[in-house]
Amino acid sequence: MNPKFKTALIHTSLFIVTFITTTLAGAEWTHGKSVLATGFTWQDFYSGLPYSICFLSILTAHEFGHYFTAIYYRVRTSLPYYIPLPPLPLMFGTLGALIRLKQRVNSTRENFDIGIAGPLAGFVVAMGFLFYGFTHLPPPEYIFSIHPEYEQFGLEYANFVYEPGFLPEGSLNVYIGKNLLFLFFEKFVADPARIPNIHEIIHYPFLFAGFLSLIFTSINLFPIGQLDGGHVLYGLVGHAWHKRIATIIFIAFLFYAGLGFVHPKDGMDVLVYKIPLFIGFLYMAMRGLGVSNRDTWMYALALFAIQYLIVTFFPSVHGYSGWLLFAFIIGRFVGIQHPPSEIEEPLNQTRIILGWIALAILILCFAPNPLELVEIVGSSEIQNS
Repeated sequence: MNPKFKTALIHTSLFIVTFITTTLAGAEWTHGKSVLATGFTWQDFYSGLPYSICFLSILTAHEFGHYFTAIYYRVRTSLPYYIPLPPLPLMFGTLGALIRLKQRVNSTRENFDIGIAGPLAGFVVAMGFLFYGFTHLPPPEYIFSIHPEYEQFGLEYANFVYEPGFLPEGSLNVYIGKNLLFLFFEKFVADPARIPNIHEIIHYPFLFAGFLSLIFTSINLFPIGQLDGGHVLYGLVGHAWHKRIATIIFIAFLFYAGLGFVHPKDGMDVLVYKIPLFIGFLYMAMRGLGVSNRDTWMYALALFAIQYLIVTFFPSVHGYSGWLLFAFIIGRFVGIQHPPSEIEEPLNQTRIILGWIALAILILCFAPNPLELVEIVGSSEIQNS
């Protein structure tokens, strides 16, 4: 088989599979139509298209922003590799996409430009979809087509249906943690009478897919290692300051993600194995700090001790354990430090402004608790990040 044809086949196949899995995920999130349930139809599949088209358009703009900038600088690169996720419950259909640079980028300026192009392109497309979604909200009664059981309460349903006594045991109550951009759109763009309840945003495909895209954008813009934000920070402040700032931000991120994950209320029978496992996890995540094994263990123990003391004296304080996986991937595989460029050159004024705009976009897109799932157990709720 011709190597070029084989490569094109791989990229095309991954995109098609990802398109299918995101469409299936969209059908489940927006209309509760799972492909794993009996009676799933083509009409149910089509209902997931707004979600998948929005999500993949933003993702594609992001990756081709990197791709075309690399081509401009004559850096050999692959086409995007899309990463599908199986159509399991509560999955988003994809873990994103990535391109693979086939040669080293030598200069600070080229690294900066390739790094920043992706999130800026994706952000612009996301703004377009979110603007459309917020200016074309359906009437409030739309939610009754998804949840006909709400209709008995009329438009005052929010005062009744989210109580543990109404939802059946074992069901999930979904919360969206809004970011600053969502709050802006709600206040200045959308019709206030049509803004969906915070529990129901998952049923509005352009809003939900746009929200998820913003979260992925914020993760990519973390000024750590060789993430897009890491390239941006490196170009702005140089190697020495990047190392200091990235280390502080990573430790703070890991601290927040794990805060409350191990809690005294877990009980001694659980803590006896949960504590050493979590300390081991912190050690593995902090290997990217680039210090000795002894120092890494020391940092992991110190971080855990502070987390545990805080939740002991302030039991209601907690972080967001959903970030732990991302912290582990960053610390263990992406790395926290940025390798020095062969050609160090200062950025011009335009690039400096764009760099600070990109870091401002991180703040606008980031949500400390982006998605929380609360399981209904009898007359109470159990929170799962």
